[in-house]
Amino acid sequence: MATQVTVTATTTATATATANARRGSSFLQIAIALQTLTIFLQAVSAGLLLTSSYGETLHSVGARVMYGASMLYVLAAVLAWKPGGGSPRPVWHASGFLVLASAQVVLGIAHVPSVHLPLGVLMFGLSVLALVRR
Repeated sequence: MATQVTVTATTTATATATANARRGSSFLQIAIALQTLTIFLQAVSAGLLLTSSYGETLHSVGARVMYGASMLYVLAAVLAWKPGGGSPRPVWHASGFLVLASAQVVLGIAHVPSVHLPLGVLMFGLSVLALVRR
């Protein structure tokens, strides 16, 4: 009788951990998709920056949203890793994106388009790759 209760408790704990890991993984996927979308919208607003009077405002607001999406990606990666005990690799990837986003902000404020634009393209490509690999 005691063995049956222990096995049932273990099975329930394993099922709960699996459900939490799936939930964390889907939150991570949503965070990566949001980050990818915001980076793409930054490319669109960069085009508007060159052709319209309101492009600068859109690009500035978009930069803040993209940076927030990068921070959300880090949070989602930590939440997917820590409770489930999975690989810390997504945390490293998310932290790398946050560093790249920080560099983008600095380069944009400093008006260094020769590095800012290629870095944006690189970030979009890496974000799409992270989304596909998830």
